[in-house]
Amino acid sequence: MARFIIEGGCRLHGELSPQGAKNEALQVICATLLTSREITISNIPEISDVLKLIEILRNLGTKIERIGKGTFSFQSDHIDIDHLKSPQFFSQAGSLRGSLMIVGPMLARFGIGIIPQPGGDKIGRRRLDTHFRGFEALGAKFTYDILESSYRVEAKQLKGCYMLLDEASVTGTANLVMAATLADGITTIYNAACEPYLQQLCKMLISMGAKIQGVGSNLLTITGVTSLTGCTHVLLPDMIEVGSFIGLAAMTASDITIKNVGFDQLGIIPESFRRFGIDLIRKGDDLHIPAQEHYEIESFIDGSILTVADAPWPGLTPDLLSIFLVIATQAKGSVLIHQKMFESRLFFVDRLIEMGAQIILCDPHRATVIGLDKSHPLRGTRMSSPDIRAGVALLIAALSAKGKSTIDYIEQIDRGYENIDLRLNAIGARITRE
Repeated sequence: MARFIIEGGCRLHGELSPQGAKNEALQVICATLLTSREITISNIPEISDVLKLIEILRNLGTKIERIGKGTFSFQSDHIDIDHLKSPQFFSQAGSLRGSLMIVGPMLARFGIGIIPQPGGDKIGRRRLDTHFRGFEALGAKFTYDILESSYRVEAKQLKGCYMLLDEASVTGTANLVMAATLADGITTIYNAACEPYLQQLCKMLISMGAKIQGVGSNLLTITGVTSLTGCTHVLLPDMIEVGSFIGLAAMTASDITIKNVGFDQLGIIPESFRRFGIDLIRKGDDLHIPAQEHYEIESFIDGSILTVADAPWPGLTPDLLSIFLVIATQAKGSVLIHQKMFESRLFFVDRLIEMGAQIILCDPHRATVIGLDKSHPLRGTRMSSPDIRAGVALLIAALSAKGKSTIDYIEQIDRGYENIDLRLNAIGARITRE
C-alpha cells in the first residue's frame, strides 16, 4: 500500500495540462472489440483502471501495440471467447467496473457476453439492470449465476427494438449503443445518456461505419449494420481533472493556467465554479484561475442557501461534487451539497471535519457546509482515500491545510489521475510518495 505525505500551505504557480478522459477511454477501448480491423486511439490516460482494461483485452486475444505516450493500436481479429470463462478473466474483470462495457460488443459480434460482478469505487449501490434489461429487449437471453456472481447474455442475432431506459446510465447507454450497431434492424433508445464522452463514443462508431442519429440528445436511433471497420480516434481532455485543478487553485490561493481544457465540452462546470465566487478567465481553449485570497458563495435570488446537486448531463457531473464540497469549506458563505446518485460518496466528510471543516452530514445524500472564509485554515491529519474522487478532494484539502498530512491507500487516486504527485510538484506542491 502506498501513501502520500503532503506539506500543506504552499501556493502553486504554473501550467497544468489535463489528461485524456478516463471515462471516454474505458468506453472506446471496449468498442474496439466490435471489429476485426485495426483502431488507433490517442490521448489515452495511462492510469491503472485504463491499463487494467487494456490487459483484459490483450488476454482476450486483442493485438495491442503502444505506439507512443498515450497512443495505442487495437486489433481484435482473433478473440478467444473461451477466455471469458477463465479464472484469470473473472479475477481481472471483477476488479474493474469499466470491464462491464465489454459485454455489449462481445454479445453483438460473437453472440455471448459474460462478466463477473464488477468492482470499482465503493460509493453505494450501482445496479446493472439498465444494461441487462436492454440486452434482453434486443433479444438476448440473460442468466445470473448466483454461485459465481456472474452475468451471462447470449443471442444468435440481436434484433433492433424501441427501449425506454429506466435511468440515463452512461455505461448502460454505451453498452446498448455498441450492441445495437450490429443488431438487425433499427434500435431506438430513449432517455439515453448524452454526456460528451458518450457523444465521442458515438462519433467513433460512426467513423467505423455505424449509423447513429440523435448524437448529443437523449433520443438515439441506431440502424444496425453487418460489420464495422477500423478508424483513428482522439480522446477529449478529462473534464473531471479540469474541475479538480480549478478547485485546487481556489483552495490554495494559487495562480494556475489549465491548458487545452476542451472548453466547449465542459457544460455548466465553469459557471458552477463561478457561483462559488471563483474567477475563471478563458483564453482560447485555456482556463486561467488567478490567485484569490477569498471567494464567496452565491445565494439563490430569494436569498436562500445555494444548493449544488448532481444530475445527468447537461447537469453537473456527480464526479465533481467532492471537489465542490472541499472548496466550500474555505469559502465565504454556506452551501448544501446534494449527492443524488450515490448514497456513500459523502462519507469522506468525516476526514474533513477532523481537519477543522464545519460540515453537517444531514443524511447519506446531503451535507451542509459552513464556509470558514479562510479565517481558519484546515489542519493536517492522517486519512485514507475511499474512492477516486474523494481521494483527490482530500489531496486538495491537504495541500491547503496547515501542517503535514498523510493519505493512505493512494492506489485509489492512481486509478483516475496519472502521476498527479509529479505534475503538482512541478508547479510548487510538496507531495512525497512512499
